[in-house]
Amino acid sequence: MTINCKGNLINLDSPKVMGILNVTPDSFFDGGSYKNEASIINQVEKMLVDGATFIDIGAYSSRPGADFVSEDEELKRIIPIIKLLLNEFPEINISIDTFRSKITEESIIHGTSLINDISAGNLDNKMFDIIAKYQVPYIMMHMRGTPQTMQQQTNYDNLIVDILKYFSKKITEAHSKKINDIIIDPGFGFAKTLEQNYEVMQKLNLFKTTKKPILVGISRKSMIYKILENDAKNALNGTTSLNTAALIKGANILRVHDVKEAIECIKITKQLKVN
Repeated sequence: MTINCKGNLINLDSPKVMGILNVTPDSFFDGGSYKNEASIINQVEKMLVDGATFIDIGAYSSRPGADFVSEDEELKRIIPIIKLLLNEFPEINISIDTFRSKITEESIIHGTSLINDISAGNLDNKMFDIIAKYQVPYIMMHMRGTPQTMQQQTNYDNLIVDILKYFSKKITEAHSKKINDIIIDPGFGFAKTLEQNYEVMQKLNLFKTTKKPILVGISRKSMIYKILENDAKNALNGTTSLNTAALIKGANILRVHDVKEAIECIKITKQLKVN
């Protein structure tokens, strides 16, 4: 499985790591941590040195109940960061975490390599057209509702079957628009209860039937720290354990706050020859 990032083919048969850079004041783990250029550059440099293939920039927190952010504010937060990072690290593969087509188009014009959409086009009916226009790799996640309402929408007839049907419909729609570089994200923590999150992880290998690379984003989430009875700050060990499980079950990309530890998970599972 390969994706084309600005002319460079990236082979996802060998799992890769996506480092998270939140430039929001209210993200659940690192909100407000990167307030100036020096702190942003230092954090991104650390993630790249530790082995990240992608850096995912988010300017609109998608945690449950997150505050609304206007398009203008999202653009104001994102575009300067893209410019800063491409100037500092010209070969960087930047992913933008957004569900808005306007943010997507402006980000791509300024040098973004791929788009990470929590709504798979459901929150902006122009999204697929913009992705098709620029032909960048597209991460489509499973979610119901919005970040403000998703945790009230956790009733399913059959959790795994319903999510697979969702992806089948979305992939068919994307293919009809000539979008080919598609990555799926089951959406841990999005419109799912604690028990449902673990059911998805247990059956993650079933998502291989989509024949698309699988991204897993469970880094320091409540599905970990609620089990361990601690908090996001103390959830690294649990994250590492669950990332290892995800790799064994077929994950192609780990989206994480802690790149070094995720790379170590990949090295260990490769030695086990499970991928």
